[in-house]
Amino acid sequence: MTKTLRSFPIDAVRQQFPALKRTYQGKSAVYLDGPGGSQVVKSSMDAIYAYMANGGANLHGSFPSSRETEATIAEARESVAQLFGAKSNEVVFGANMTTITFAIARALGRQWQAGDELVISELDHRANVDPWLSIAEDRGMTVRWLRVHPDSLTLELEDLDDIITPRTKLVAVGLASNAVGTINDVPTIASKAREVGAIMAVDAVHATPHFFVDRDQLGADLLLCSAYKFFGPHIGIAVIREELFESLLPYKLAPAPHYLPDKLETGTQNHEGIAGIKPAVQFIACLGQGETLREQFRSGFELIESYENALAEKMRNALQAIPEVTLYQAAPEVPKTPTIAFRIAGISPQEVCQRMADDHAVFVADGDFYAMTLADKLGINQDGGWIRAGLAPYNTEEEIDRFIQGIQEIVHTLR
Repeated sequence: MTKTLRSFPIDAVRQQFPALKRTYQGKSAVYLDGPGGSQVVKSSMDAIYAYMANGGANLHGSFPSSRETEATIAEARESVAQLFGAKSNEVVFGANMTTITFAIARALGRQWQAGDELVISELDHRANVDPWLSIAEDRGMTVRWLRVHPDSLTLELEDLDDIITPRTKLVAVGLASNAVGTINDVPTIASKAREVGAIMAVDAVHATPHFFVDRDQLGADLLLCSAYKFFGPHIGIAVIREELFESLLPYKLAPAPHYLPDKLETGTQNHEGIAGIKPAVQFIACLGQGETLREQFRSGFELIESYENALAEKMRNALQAIPEVTLYQAAPEVPKTPTIAFRIAGISPQEVCQRMADDHAVFVADGDFYAMTLADKLGINQDGGWIRAGLAPYNTEEEIDRFIQGIQEIVHTLR
């Protein structure tokens, strides 16, 4: 672990994040709230400012600033396409992942009818649940659930053949749990969906910042993520397989484009935010090596993944050594993101987070994090949910030590 930590260019990484200079209560701020949104790389901020300072414009104009806006959007699409192994005309931008998913659900629902079936997951963020539940209710569809085992915190896939049937129109599963970090076996689920001709919708919002995501390797027809989770601005992203995208009938204004990918992008987009996507993606690539951008992404993510997992291992080991702490995580052999959910006996999650911020300038979050179904099933929603600490490549071993010290001090006051 020490070798892994030492080989990571942490100083060079931290220099690219202005927010890390912040102090709170006389101490440097420690951001362990990455699962709720990462800090933004400076190159992304610079691109947003440059776009606005140079004169923004709407699309399809016969003047330079309009053409520049179109070029900015095209470059952002290509960057996202390269990131996931897709085509640029399969990339859609929107207000956020939730809004885009509702729009896609409504478009798909126009082709569904009573008696058709949807499959959703108990482990998921509700953004990959409620849009599908809503359209199922509207159309009189049957909903089937992939259950999560409350002890293993993994999806139960033994009955997959009974849950995904010839009547299944769509299967929606998260690639990784934003609450407890479990990485799901999406390729196995997608393979079964493909057998019955169902659409595979994958929520990759939480996964994208932490490891290399290949759309085709997953078997995803619809891949969803958000740039603000991987060092960029608040922009939602959908990657829709071209054949599926062509068949979509989105709700839109009459004069709006009918071609890909614009037909799903209703209204004027956040052009300045879109300008910040390419630099955020390039930050990841710059950490890697290789002749192609995809190779750079892969090796960059391998470096990020090994570094974050080394820090997470130290954090988990320290928390496990404290009797008052209950960790919510899958078994060691189950792959996980560096996202750690826990509770401390005798104190509410909110109070822990408040004391960590006020006494140690360590920012961790509390609640159910929209993984409401899982929190309800574990019986913790009625008293504050989890405390969640999540790592990013700009976090340091010293920051983890401060986190551990803070938790230990809180526990000591309870004894």
